[in-house]
Amino acid sequence: MRTLHQLTCTWIGLGTVVFAACAKTDQNASTDTTAMVPAAGATTSTPAPAPPAAAPINLADVAGKWNSRAVPDSGPDTTATASVMTATGTTSGWTIMFPGHGAPIAERVTVGGDSIMVDAGPYPSVRRKGQQVTTHSVMRMRDGKLVGETVAHYAVKTADSVLMLHTVSTRVK
Repeated sequence: MRTLHQLTCTWIGLGTVVFAACAKTDQNASTDTTAMVPAAGATTSTPAPAPPAAAPINLADVAGKWNSRAVPDSGPDTTATASVMTATGTTSGWTIMFPGHGAPIAERVTVGGDSIMVDAGPYPSVRRKGQQVTTHSVMRMRDGKLVGETVAHYAVKTADSVLMLHTVSTRVK
């Protein structure tokens, strides 16, 4: 039978061997670069390049008259609201007119990158008789059309005071 001293020395000896083996493995892993080289015939993948940034919009390219259709994104009434937008080559002089509903309404225009932001109102709503509405639209040029979203805020005291609409405008020829 082994003595306590012999068993202790055996465990210490085994621990030293394990420690030395682990240390050697870690050292080899940190200096061995063969694992980083792809095998013959293997391909390496590189990340796909980022898509190109959209070109900034030039208001001179959108100057003119546009027939617009704004359709609610959801809800019981999904009928389109038709309008005619007059755009200029600058941020001033833009209007929107609802055929059969009075004079043109002035719009405030700002540009950011490929987007045109248009604010109008308050003005009498065409969709909700007797209510005032303020609209905010963001449009981008897509395939020769101005496409975007419009948020209509109605001057009411209920929770149902916001309407989201998808807007598409085509140039009048």
